[in-house]
Amino acid sequence: MSLRDIVIMGDPVLRQSAEEVDTFDEELETLVSDMFETMYAADGIGLAAPQVGILRRVLVVDLRREDEPDARVALVNPRVTWQSQETDRQPEGCLSIPGLEDVVERPVSVRIEGYDPEGLPVALEVDDLYARALQHEIDHLDGILFVDRVTPLKRRMLLKKWKKLRAEAEKAGK
Repeated sequence: MSLRDIVIMGDPVLRQSAEEVDTFDEELETLVSDMFETMYAADGIGLAAPQVGILRRVLVVDLRREDEPDARVALVNPRVTWQSQETDRQPEGCLSIPGLEDVVERPVSVRIEGYDPEGLPVALEVDDLYARALQHEIDHLDGILFVDRVTPLKRRMLLKKWKKLRAEAEKAGK
Protein backbone atom coordinates (compact mmCIF):
# COMPACT_ATOMS: atom_id res chain seq x y z
CA MET A 1 0.00 0.00 0.00
CA SER A 2 1.17 3.47 -0.76
CA LEU A 3 -0.21 6.96 -0.75
CA ARG A 4 -0.96 8.49 -4.12
CA ASP A 5 -0.94 12.17 -4.98
CA ILE A 6 -4.39 13.71 -5.18
CA VAL A 7 -4.96 15.62 -8.42
CA ILE A 8 -6.11 19.20 -7.90
CA MET A 9 -8.79 21.04 -9.91
CA GLY A 10 -7.21 22.46 -13.04
CA ASP A 11 -5.60 19.16 -14.00
CA PRO A 12 -7.25 17.96 -17.25
CA VAL A 13 -7.59 14.38 -15.94
CA LEU A 14 -10.45 15.54 -13.69
CA ARG A 15 -12.47 16.61 -16.74
CA GLN A 16 -12.17 13.35 -18.69
CA SER A 17 -14.47 10.33 -18.61
CA ALA A 18 -12.84 7.33 -17.00
CA GLU A 19 -12.60 4.04 -18.88
CA GLU A 20 -14.45 0.89 -17.93
CA VAL A 21 -12.40 -1.72 -16.10
CA ASP A 22 -12.36 -5.10 -17.82
CA THR A 23 -9.53 -6.82 -15.93
CA PHE A 24 -9.95 -7.65 -12.26
CA ASP A 25 -6.41 -8.38 -11.14
CA GLU A 26 -3.73 -7.62 -8.57
CA GLU A 27 -3.09 -4.20 -10.15
CA LEU A 28 -6.75 -3.26 -9.53
CA GLU A 29 -6.58 -4.54 -5.93
CA THR A 30 -3.44 -2.43 -5.36
CA LEU A 31 -5.16 0.64 -6.80
CA VAL A 32 -8.17 0.15 -4.49
CA SER A 33 -5.94 -0.37 -1.46
CA ASP A 34 -3.88 2.72 -2.30
CA MET A 35 -7.05 4.76 -2.83
CA PHE A 36 -8.40 3.83 0.61
CA GLU A 37 -5.08 4.76 2.25
CA THR A 38 -4.87 8.03 0.30
CA MET A 39 -8.46 8.92 1.22
CA TYR A 40 -7.86 8.18 4.92
CA ALA A 41 -4.63 10.21 4.95
CA ALA A 42 -6.55 13.18 3.47
CA ASP A 43 -9.45 12.79 5.94
CA GLY A 44 -11.90 12.16 3.10
CA ILE A 45 -15.00 9.98 2.87
CA GLY A 46 -14.69 9.15 -0.83
CA LEU A 47 -12.17 9.07 -3.65
CA ALA A 48 -12.40 8.25 -7.36
CA ALA A 49 -9.51 6.93 -9.45
CA PRO A 50 -9.30 10.08 -11.62
CA GLN A 51 -8.51 12.00 -8.42
CA VAL A 52 -5.25 10.05 -8.22
CA GLY A 53 -4.59 10.48 -11.94
CA ILE A 54 -5.96 7.10 -13.07
CA LEU A 55 -8.70 7.22 -15.72
CA ARG A 56 -10.46 4.03 -14.64
CA ARG A 57 -14.02 3.65 -13.33
CA VAL A 58 -13.07 2.84 -9.73
CA LEU A 59 -14.17 4.54 -6.52
CA VAL A 60 -13.93 4.05 -2.77
CA VAL A 61 -16.20 5.40 -0.03
CA ASP A 62 -16.02 4.92 3.72
CA LEU A 63 -18.58 6.54 6.04
CA ARG A 64 -18.47 3.89 8.73
CA ARG A 65 -20.06 5.20 11.89
CA GLU A 66 -22.26 3.65 14.52
CA ASP A 67 -25.36 4.31 12.39
CA GLU A 68 -23.75 3.16 9.08
CA PRO A 69 -21.54 0.17 10.04
CA ASP A 70 -21.43 -1.25 6.50
CA ALA A 71 -20.78 1.99 4.64
CA ARG A 72 -17.30 1.06 3.35
CA VAL A 73 -17.20 0.07 -0.28
CA ALA A 74 -14.95 -0.15 -3.31
CA LEU A 75 -16.87 -0.14 -6.58
CA VAL A 76 -15.71 -0.85 -10.12
CA ASN A 77 -17.72 0.38 -13.13
CA PRO A 78 -20.49 1.77 -10.89
CA ARG A 79 -23.60 3.35 -12.33
CA VAL A 80 -26.77 4.84 -10.90
CA THR A 81 -29.66 2.63 -12.02
CA TRP A 82 -32.41 4.39 -10.05
CA GLN A 83 -32.75 7.65 -8.15
CA SER A 84 -35.51 9.05 -5.98
CA GLN A 85 -37.58 12.00 -7.07
CA GLU A 86 -36.97 13.46 -3.61
CA THR A 87 -33.86 15.62 -3.45
CA ASP A 88 -32.08 17.54 -0.76
CA ARG A 89 -29.49 20.27 -0.67
CA GLN A 90 -26.40 19.67 1.44
CA PRO A 91 -22.87 21.08 1.54
CA GLU A 92 -20.21 19.18 -0.39
CA GLY A 93 -16.48 19.51 -0.51
CA CYS A 94 -13.87 17.63 -2.51
CA LEU A 95 -10.32 16.40 -1.92
CA SER A 96 -9.44 17.70 -5.40
CA ILE A 97 -10.74 21.18 -4.54
CA PRO A 98 -9.39 21.77 -1.02
CA GLY A 99 -10.83 24.77 0.77
CA LEU A 100 -14.04 25.00 -1.27
CA GLU A 101 -17.46 23.83 -0.20
CA ASP A 102 -20.98 24.64 -1.33
CA VAL A 103 -24.52 23.32 -1.24
CA VAL A 104 -25.39 20.81 -3.98
CA GLU A 105 -28.82 19.36 -4.74
CA ARG A 106 -28.89 15.59 -5.29
CA PRO A 107 -31.42 12.74 -5.07
CA VAL A 108 -31.83 11.52 -1.48
CA SER A 109 -31.85 7.83 -2.43
CA VAL A 110 -30.14 5.90 -5.23
CA ARG A 111 -29.53 2.39 -6.44
CA ILE A 112 -25.97 1.81 -7.60
CA GLU A 113 -24.86 -1.25 -9.55
CA GLY A 114 -21.33 -2.27 -10.36
CA TYR A 115 -18.68 -4.76 -9.28
CA ASP A 116 -16.40 -5.28 -6.35
CA PRO A 117 -12.61 -5.42 -6.94
CA GLU A 118 -12.82 -9.21 -7.42
CA GLY A 119 -15.34 -8.78 -10.24
CA LEU A 120 -18.44 -9.90 -8.34
CA PRO A 121 -21.67 -7.97 -9.03
CA VAL A 122 -22.75 -5.44 -6.40
CA ALA A 123 -26.07 -3.63 -6.03
CA LEU A 124 -26.56 -1.04 -3.29
CA GLU A 125 -29.67 0.89 -2.33
CA VAL A 126 -28.52 3.79 -0.19
CA ASP A 127 -29.82 7.05 1.24
CA ASP A 128 -28.65 10.38 2.59
CA LEU A 129 -24.90 10.93 3.01
CA TYR A 130 -23.99 7.49 1.64
CA ALA A 131 -26.05 8.18 -1.51
CA ARG A 132 -24.56 11.68 -1.81
CA ALA A 133 -20.98 10.41 -1.47
CA LEU A 134 -21.47 7.71 -4.11
CA GLN A 135 -23.11 10.16 -6.55
CA HIS A 136 -20.24 12.64 -5.97
CA GLU A 137 -17.62 9.98 -6.74
CA ILE A 138 -19.50 8.67 -9.80
CA ASP A 139 -19.56 12.26 -11.06
CA HIS A 140 -15.74 12.20 -10.92
CA LEU A 141 -15.76 9.13 -13.17
CA ASP A 142 -17.67 11.22 -15.73
CA GLY A 143 -15.43 14.29 -15.47
CA ILE A 144 -17.95 16.25 -13.38
CA LEU A 145 -16.99 18.25 -10.27
CA PHE A 146 -19.35 19.48 -7.57
CA VAL A 147 -18.79 23.07 -8.73
CA ASP A 148 -20.56 22.05 -11.96
CA ARG A 149 -23.72 21.28 -9.96
CA VAL A 150 -24.25 24.78 -8.52
CA THR A 151 -25.80 27.86 -10.16
CA PRO A 152 -23.65 29.80 -12.63
CA LEU A 153 -23.36 32.69 -10.17
CA LYS A 154 -22.25 30.38 -7.33
CA ARG A 155 -19.82 28.68 -9.70
CA ARG A 156 -18.20 32.00 -10.66
CA MET A 157 -17.89 32.91 -6.97
CA LEU A 158 -16.37 29.51 -6.13
CA LEU A 159 -13.88 29.69 -9.00
CA LYS A 160 -12.84 33.19 -7.95
CA LYS A 161 -12.29 31.95 -4.39
CA TRP A 162 -10.39 28.93 -5.79
CA LYS A 163 -7.99 31.16 -7.74
CA LYS A 164 -7.33 33.16 -4.57
CA LEU A 165 -6.72 29.98 -2.53
CA ARG A 166 -4.35 28.59 -5.18
CA ALA A 167 -2.41 31.87 -5.35
CA GLU A 168 -2.04 31.85 -1.55
CA ALA A 169 -0.92 28.20 -1.62
CA GLU A 170 1.67 28.92 -4.32
CA LYS A 171 2.95 31.92 -2.39
CA ALA A 172 3.30 29.68 0.67
CA GLY A 173 5.19 27.13 -1.46
CA LYS A 174 2.56 24.37 -1.36
